[in-house]
Amino acid sequence: MKKEAKILIADDDAVLCELLQDELTHEGYTTEFVLDGKYALEKIEQKKYDILLLDLEMKEVHGETVLQKVSESYENLMVIVLTAKSDVRTAISCIRDGAYDFITKPYDLDVLLLTIDRALRQKDLIEKNRILANRVEQARPGKIVGESIVMRDLINLAEKAAKSDSNILLQGDTGTGKELFAEFIHQNSKRNNKPLVVINCASLPDQLIESELFGYEKGAFTDAKTSKQGLVEIADEGTLFLDEIGELSLALQPKLLRFLENGEFRRIGGVSSQKSNVRVIGATNKDLMKEAENHNFRRDLLFRLNVITLTIPQLNKRGRDIILLAEYFLKKKSPYRSLKKLSKEAELYLMAYDFPGNVRELEHIIERAIIFSDGEYIRIEDLNLTNKVEQETKNRVHLGEEIFSLEEWEKIHIKNALVYNNYNREETARALGVSQKTLYTKIRKYNLI
Repeated sequence: MKKEAKILIADDDAVLCELLQDELTHEGYTTEFVLDGKYALEKIEQKKYDILLLDLEMKEVHGETVLQKVSESYENLMVIVLTAKSDVRTAISCIRDGAYDFITKPYDLDVLLLTIDRALRQKDLIEKNRILANRVEQARPGKIVGESIVMRDLINLAEKAAKSDSNILLQGDTGTGKELFAEFIHQNSKRNNKPLVVINCASLPDQLIESELFGYEKGAFTDAKTSKQGLVEIADEGTLFLDEIGELSLALQPKLLRFLENGEFRRIGGVSSQKSNVRVIGATNKDLMKEAENHNFRRDLLFRLNVITLTIPQLNKRGRDIILLAEYFLKKKSPYRSLKKLSKEAELYLMAYDFPGNVRELEHIIERAIIFSDGEYIRIEDLNLTNKVEQETKNRVHLGEEIFSLEEWEKIHIKNALVYNNYNREETARALGVSQKTLYTKIRKYNLI
């Protein structure tokens, strides 16, 4: 095993610490020591170590307390207990509390070095397995992260919609995860062994969108050297996902409508009609009913599309899902061996932020924080949100130049507490320090549910 590991020694015997540090440094390890459990916990919070050599009998904070805290919060840190106690009961207790191994003093250096090497190999194996598990989990198509009430209800509706063969319209702001829901619906449908084909209607000019959708025959236009299948053919028996469908031009909308009505289409330059059996999922961040009223979108096409309509909520309406998603992105984007975590302060800052860019913005915030953070934990300053959160707080407190009344502020505070606790009234009442009856009265007074 390569000796790039960082080792922290925690023992109240200064002479032993200095001797052990010299021996391990000579072996190529980077080694530091502290003389009490209190300082060991402070060091572990500040720096990332691979091995902790831990004495049990320390004065201010006992070694068993350190072991328990490390096992709870630092799963990547391998603990080897060094102690003068040699009874089996103590050894079993340490292993049960999360220690990798137990060595009695006076220690044999060769045995200690072998144990350290085995611990590092075990740590490497655990990390590789965790990364592999994360990659497998992240590779699952249509994986949706969310446990809030609003997301559980939406996922339940999406599962029911997937079982049907009806067209679906996904509505929601940019960055809320409409394409993810399209993948989820496809994977949970009877068409999941056939292709899911995606086209962004806002990314191509009209002629290219038409040729992409319906294909073309050889010689249909100057560059048509050969015939080409359209996406509706490729998606036959599968699902066609039309992202940003609200951007589709009025010239193309009748052609899509005709296809939705009977499954028939004609390639550009073709003379015969063909058929394709696809399930269409459209997605938009626009209000298509308003667009129809303004004559920017055909009503008949809208009614063909929105047999089932699912509205994806903004991230700031999803409560603790913000933290679940942040942790998901940390696992997804942290480099090998350096899985980072959110500090409690950073969690609170994320919960206070409004996320105008929704889930996509959160992903970018976490990716940037991973790059700029130094330690194992993502801290407030790594998020680069301080000014934004402070400004949003001012915006929430002031209505123009008029300060909110205490009653208005109470309504905002209770609403935030409900969202934070996924609308669990018992937990919300406990967090606010009031009875459930009082909370229920306030909810009715302010019409919060």
